[in-house]
Amino acid sequence: MARRRVRRGVLLVVAAGCAAAGVAGVAGVAAEQRPRAAERAAGPAVRALTAREEDRLHRAEQLLLRACMRAQGFEYRPVPRNPVPEAREFPYVLDDVAWAREHGYGTDIRREAAEAREKDVNQRYFRSLPPARRAQALRAANGPDPNGITARTPDGMVLRRSTEGCHAQAERTLYGDLAAWFQAEVTLDSLSPMRHTRVPADPAFARAVEPWARCMRAAGHPYASPAHLRRDALPGPGEPALPRGQEIRLAVAEARCATTTGLARTARELDRTHALRLRHQYRSELNVAQRLRLGALPRAGEVIGGTR
Repeated sequence: MARRRVRRGVLLVVAAGCAAAGVAGVAGVAAEQRPRAAERAAGPAVRALTAREEDRLHRAEQLLLRACMRAQGFEYRPVPRNPVPEAREFPYVLDDVAWAREHGYGTDIRREAAEAREKDVNQRYFRSLPPARRAQALRAANGPDPNGITARTPDGMVLRRSTEGCHAQAERTLYGDLAAWFQAEVTLDSLSPMRHTRVPADPAFARAVEPWARCMRAAGHPYASPAHLRRDALPGPGEPALPRGQEIRLAVAEARCATTTGLARTARELDRTHALRLRHQYRSELNVAQRLRLGALPRAGEVIGGTR
């Protein structure tokens, strides 16, 4: 079900340089208690990028990676920002009956994505290299080691990455200040997992789950919450998938109960509420990130326009 944001679509590009992409965190007390003066100093919120602008930055980075890897004697083909467009993320409860009827819990999409990864030209090329050349490709993409710059997640974890390699070179070209961008990227990538932790812990969510659970029991599925359903009814990694019909029936029941009992509406409202709180809490950091991204757009246009 979940779709992770995909920035670099090949192992050799991500192996040592993007630990921040999947970081989950819990907001620190110190950040929540920042003085009002510091919040005022952060200034007004900077606008978010549009989907088209996100695509432009991704496309430019991919082209820069290709050019840099070619200069190092390796092949690389740009990959799309959303390689599996039909994938959906339901972090709180499955609430789309039509999607559930077609995909269940997304087993078919995960299978399709796994097959696409197996056939991916970049992955196949990387696997085809002799061990020594493979190690050289990793160094070319990510630098010799991750000890270059550091960034701290909102919950205090310190991440490191190299300032060398094609990945770093591409981001430096787009964003200018690599250290500032790395910190901005780490913060940006941490906020969604933080929100996805806070919403189910909200008392309003727990209250909304109760009628959903009654609805599910009436449909023959006695699960106390969507989280319990995933834990007790859905197979874990490496386990056999549910029979297709059983998966569809369970997913449709969950989605119907979510929409008819109001749990879906409550989850959306709480998601917006906690997103706003996090944006306010980390306004200064987000402003830096958005300014860097907006400032990179003209350079991205030049990269794309100059590519033959």
